[in-house]
Amino acid sequence: MKTLIVIPARYASTRFPGKPLARLGGESIIGRVWHTAAMMAGAGRVVVATDDERILTHVRSIGGDEAAMMTSTAHRSGTDRCGEVLRRLKERGEGYDVVVNIQGDEPFVEQRQIEALTACFADGGCDIATLRTPIRSTAELLSPNNVKVVCGDNGQALYFSRQPIPYRRDVAPEAWLDGAAYYKHVGIYAFRGEVLEKLCTLPPAPLEECEKLEQLRWLSAGYRITVRDTEHANIGIDTPEDLSEAEAWLAQHQR
Repeated sequence: MKTLIVIPARYASTRFPGKPLARLGGESIIGRVWHTAAMMAGAGRVVVATDDERILTHVRSIGGDEAAMMTSTAHRSGTDRCGEVLRRLKERGEGYDVVVNIQGDEPFVEQRQIEALTACFADGGCDIATLRTPIRSTAELLSPNNVKVVCGDNGQALYFSRQPIPYRRDVAPEAWLDGAAYYKHVGIYAFRGEVLEKLCTLPPAPLEECEKLEQLRWLSAGYRITVRDTEHANIGIDTPEDLSEAEAWLAQHQR
């Protein structure tokens, strides 16, 4: 099974312009993500997909000419950017069975998380794979910034929401974690190659428009999303404040 890892990275961010090139622990954020992905033995290729020459030049300086690719500035999502990379490599005669999408602002992604996702495709019925991690506090549960996921007994996603799901009737929200399991979605995805190509042609779905969650488009279209557990809750970086928190976390865990 041949795997392509794509790391979408945009320079223009409303809350944190130039974020991929910001330094964390002496290394750029995008550099940390790329190096973790590059260590995965089963990856046929790791590509940073960007829309900015500054990111392109930086990544090539740390990983070689094939480490980054300029992509369209018109993409609506990182998924579409991954789809462009897959299509262009396919046109060169490079085929990939599985495509992993790791966001360029996830510097603490772990190699074992990537491997857990790619292992899902040993099952021929797996279209898409992603991760979840237990929610341990009421504040985390109630925050709309934390996307929640519920699954069926077969490990397939039933729904994703910014609201706490399931809703516990006749129980105060501060007691919801007592006696029920809640899970936060960890936004790393893997796709079967031919499925990714089809996803990039889908129009937005009503549920997606309500929640602003792209994965609801895929569920609405009938695609199966396999969900696996991880105890490692990745720290995403969206603001300079997040970067400061990440620096503090890194300093504490490197002692």
